[in-house]
Amino acid sequence: MDYREFTAKTVDEAITQACLELGVTSDRLDYDVIQEASSGFLGIGSKPAVIRARARSFEELEAERKAIEEAEKKAKESVVTKAFETVKEEPKVITSDEIEKRAAAAAAKAKVEGRPEVELRPERRERRPAEGRRNSREKRGGRAEESLHREETAIPEYEPSKPKPERVVKPISKEKEEELKAAAEGFLRSVFAAMKIDAKIHSEYDQKEGSLSCTFDGEEMGLLIGKRGQTLDSLQYLTSLVVNKKSEDYVRVKLDTEDYRARRADTLSNLARNIAYKVKKTHRPVSLEPMNPYERRIIHSSLQGNRFVETYSEGEEPYRHVVVTPKRS
Repeated sequence: MDYREFTAKTVDEAITQACLELGVTSDRLDYDVIQEASSGFLGIGSKPAVIRARARSFEELEAERKAIEEAEKKAKESVVTKAFETVKEEPKVITSDEIEKRAAAAAAKAKVEGRPEVELRPERRERRPAEGRRNSREKRGGRAEESLHREETAIPEYEPSKPKPERVVKPISKEKEEELKAAAEGFLRSVFAAMKIDAKIHSEYDQKEGSLSCTFDGEEMGLLIGKRGQTLDSLQYLTSLVVNKKSEDYVRVKLDTEDYRARRADTLSNLARNIAYKVKKTHRPVSLEPMNPYERRIIHSSLQGNRFVETYSEGEEPYRHVVVTPKRS
């Protein structure tokens, strides 16, 4: 039977489809994977899985079974033969009497040839005087104390993150503002079309903050938010790259839908207060999960005026996180 191509979302689904259409079980299916499934990025560039399959006849299965049995039989026979061929003789045990006889014979031979006899036991090393041993112990103790002192003094104290200098925002013209809006909306529409999402985009530029805010309205906005806003953050980052290609000065881009940013800010503020209470009670620092710069700023701002705890960020992106620690007296 000739090969046929089957297409599905995954390789397993393609195999199931081939078995149903060819009317065989999976053990009678002979297939090759032509293309693995790919989800792409945000639904862009996704590819289905493609396999080439045919049904195997009962004669082929019987011939394969006999070949496997013959190979297993030959393998067992070769293993048994090698086991008998590679039996080693037990090593001969040399007794103490034999060792003494050999040593006496070697000494007699050396005496006849005029060579000095070799002592079997090595000489003991001379013992150092007690004063020398005491001095060496004092030296080792001094080195140990010195290394311990270095370890104690080598631990640096952390420094809370310093606030960044205030950003200077230059006003832009109306034409430039409309150009930035058009760039952001054009990119977002292309992404939504690839994801097959119907959403309305509302954009607004803030001259004071130098930021562009875009909000979406639609039915399937949960797909755009993603788990803990990861999809929304990724879209925001990509849109920022597109917008800042059109601008000489840096423009902050904010994407939001269904008031997610405000709800997330309330959640993080409550989390910060709960963690601060825990740190105050236990007097131990607590590290939060990795967050983006926007969410880390919310944690810092929520605990900025707290009398008992302080915050700082550590780590490298994308694993940079906030640490809440007790204030030093």
